[in-house]
Parts: sequence; C-alpha cells; structure tokens
Amino acid sequence: MSDSPDPNRLNALEEKLQAKRKAIEPAPAQEHHLSQAQAGWRMVTELVVGLLLGFGLGYGLDRAFDTMPVFLVIFTMLGFAGGVRAMMRSAEEITKKNAETHDS
Repeated sequence: MSDSPDPNRLNALEEKLQAKRKAIEPAPAQEHHLSQAQAGWRMVTELVVGLLLGFGLGYGLDRAFDTMPVFLVIFTMLGFAGGVRAMMRSAEEITKKNAETHDS
C-alpha cells in the first residue's frame, strides 16, 4: 500500500462534509415584507401620480383645443379613479404578502 491518500475517498468525504455543513448552516435572513410606513407612502405616491397625470393630460388637451375646464375636470377625475384603483391593488398585494409571511 502507498502512503498517499485515495483521492476518490477524499472527494467522497468532502462531499459528505459539505452536505452536513449546508444542513447545519442557517438560511440568510431576508425581509420581503414592507413596513407600514413604506406601504403607506407607496399608496400615497400612486394616488398623487394618478391625479397629476390626469391633471396634466386634461390641462394639455384643454390648451390644445381651447376648452379650458372640460378636459381638465374629466381627466382629473379619471386620474383620481386610476390612483385609487392602483392604491387598492397595492393594498391587496401587501395584504397577501403579509398573510403568506404570517402563515409560514
């Protein structure tokens, strides 16, 4: 017999050791949830962006067609509705994520 170790046995031992290390080592801490403040700011931002887009489009169309308050009012209301809809979608998404976090 030779004095050098068998490379196949060493590789097998190394694989077993790595498998045991992976089983013992904790999973990295990850936070996937949003804090309440972040969720609130996200929804406020969506509402304001919807209003500003509606206002901007309405104002631009009124200036182009010289019909000052008509498109401004219509598109501001549509922007508000779009902002509220985006807020509700975000709230539903956050609720689902929080429910998944608490279930597991």
